[in-house]
Amino acid sequence: MYVIHGHKHVPPEHRGASIAIGNFDGVHRGHRALIREAKAKAREKGTASAAMVFEPHPREFFQPNEVQFRLTTLNRKLAIFEKLGLDLVFVEPFDADLAALPGEAFIERVLVAGLGAAHVVIGYDFYFGHKRGGNPELMVRSGEELGFGVTVMPPIAEDGAVFSSSGVRLHLAQGDVKGVTHMLGEPWRVSGRVIGGAKRGTGMGYPTANIPMPKGTTLGHGIYAVRTHLDDQTYDAAAYLGTRPTFDDGHPVLEVFLFDFNGDIYGREIEVEFIDFIRSDRRFRSAEELVVQMEADIAQAKAVLSAN
Repeated sequence: MYVIHGHKHVPPEHRGASIAIGNFDGVHRGHRALIREAKAKAREKGTASAAMVFEPHPREFFQPNEVQFRLTTLNRKLAIFEKLGLDLVFVEPFDADLAALPGEAFIERVLVAGLGAAHVVIGYDFYFGHKRGGNPELMVRSGEELGFGVTVMPPIAEDGAVFSSSGVRLHLAQGDVKGVTHMLGEPWRVSGRVIGGAKRGTGMGYPTANIPMPKGTTLGHGIYAVRTHLDDQTYDAAAYLGTRPTFDDGHPVLEVFLFDFNGDIYGREIEVEFIDFIRSDRRFRSAEELVVQMEADIAQAKAVLSAN
């Protein structure tokens, strides 16, 4: 899969693709329907299949002082796109110049002159251009006038619930990571470099890898059954996210206890995927009482992971 940054210098051999366009935060099942359609159009027309994403997210550009909870980093999106079998990804810088382009100019300069799009796949709620002046109707009309195909995808829903990034965030806030797995098509993941902590877990016999969570994360506090990826190895684990009310009510940090791991992990990059929720966070009367509960949590996490 080739990744091309910007529309101004696209190599001739990568022009003329069938392109799914969006922010694709989370790459949930609704997004994946757009990607499947782009791949189908690519096969039908004999073109490359592609996605176009905007970086940074437009909300981050327009609201730089507000913390935005992004479900997936750009690198994670690219990894998912590659797994889904796309040929190309266009990463379009979202800056003042792009924000100022009217919808018509975005189509003419970016999609037609820049990418030479053969076909465009967008969602029913895709708005673009200066002050969101462009809409699906404009895209369809422009395609007819300028010679590229357009597919507008309807809402993708199950049991009346539309798959959406905001819906994923809501389920995460409730700790419903199994529901999130269903919405995404795979477990939600975070990654980070292991940082030092107070080493209370080590003192209690359960050393943890501490990982800062993404900015603005709304994941519900508690204990989770997780899988961790370190280098080329995968380890079952139990993870805690919370303020440590038994000790200090501090800043939330993800603390991960890897089963059957004895190496030095500090400073290393690990990825954590959330499989199931075990219990909510709560205060214990003593460290000893907490250790007893931790033993039960770990046993439950192992049982959950052995079944998944």
